[in-house]
Parts: sequence; structure tokens; C-alpha cells
Amino acid sequence: MAQEAENRAAHGAGAPNSAGGGSRDDWHAPLPARLPKPTVAPALLAFGACLVAWGVLTSWAITGVGLVLFVLGVKSWVGDKRHEQRE
Repeated sequence: MAQEAENRAAHGAGAPNSAGGGSRDDWHAPLPARLPKPTVAPALLAFGACLVAWGVLTSWAITGVGLVLFVLGVKSWVGDKRHEQRE
């Protein structure tokens, strides 16, 4: 059993970074991620696009509602991004 433990230690098995064979000294802390705030704009845009596609097949009223939702989604998303860049 002692021989197996020595073999594992020599070959890096069980080490924290066994894929690279290095030690924890070469680890780096991850950079802080700057996540955007949650928004409903992508879902609104996607729903509007679906209604436009469905409306082309069924009626112009559904196409009109889809276009309005699509434009509102784009406007909201672009507005959020512009406001986020100012901060």
C-alpha cells in the first residue's frame, strides 16, 4: 500500500491540478465577472419574432402585434445596453 501511495504522489494522481501536473502555486484567482442585469427584452424580442412569423401565415393583426413587440424588445434591449455602458 505504501508503494501505491508513492506511485500516485510521483505521477500526480490525486493532486489538485493533476491534469497539468503542477501545484496550487500556478493557480490564478478568476477575474470578477461583470454580469448584465436581468431584463425581459430578449424574451420580448423572441416572442415578437415568433408572432411575426405566425402572423405571416395566419393574419395581419398578429403580424402587427408581433412587429410592435419586436420593436419594443429591440428598443428596450438597446436602451439597457446604452444605460449600462454609461455606468
